[in-house]
Amino acid sequence: MKLNKLTFSLLIALTATLAATGCKKGNNGITPLPGERPGLVNDQNNNPNTLPNTPPFNPDANPNFNNMTPGNIPTSVDWDPVNFNQDRAALAAYTVHFKFDSAVVQDNEQANIASVAQALTADVNAKLLIEGHCDERGTEEYNRSLGERRALALREALAKNGIDPARIRTISYGKDKPVDPGHDEAAFAKNRRGEFVLCHPK
Repeated sequence: MKLNKLTFSLLIALTATLAATGCKKGNNGITPLPGERPGLVNDQNNNPNTLPNTPPFNPDANPNFNNMTPGNIPTSVDWDPVNFNQDRAALAAYTVHFKFDSAVVQDNEQANIASVAQALTADVNAKLLIEGHCDERGTEEYNRSLGERRALALREALAKNGIDPARIRTISYGKDKPVDPGHDEAAFAKNRRGEFVLCHPK
């Protein structure tokens, strides 16, 4: 009889403990193990590591969507440059150049950024394709990635100048399209660049 009372008391204590830990908000009734990230579950589409009850991303509901911090501006999927007339000459004078192995927009290139932003502000129907390029040094894969970082850095710089990033698409050609075929530092400096292509609806 004493054993039954002890067992009953232990069961009540255990039930109370489980109820207290299982009802904490944010854990979905699951107490995380040491080192585990709390509150992460599979969502309705069975995607892992999703915060529970997190609504889908809606840019219209985010008033700061067009002022997002660098690195967080999503690429627009609303338009395809292939479906536009591409004017390569219009903004060719404002090509931006980069230092070796860098995707940082230098201070002396800000005037070019401002000129491109002014052109887009004046032509509300225009969109912009930014091409990232590299010199021949480095692997093809690395330069493709570096060219994309350069194009994205230019898009972010234009966003800071008031241009809606949804009007801008980026592409990287890595080292595939050098403007100067030379193999010296002068040629390398010319090839480390970001080019702007003005796009108008067909």
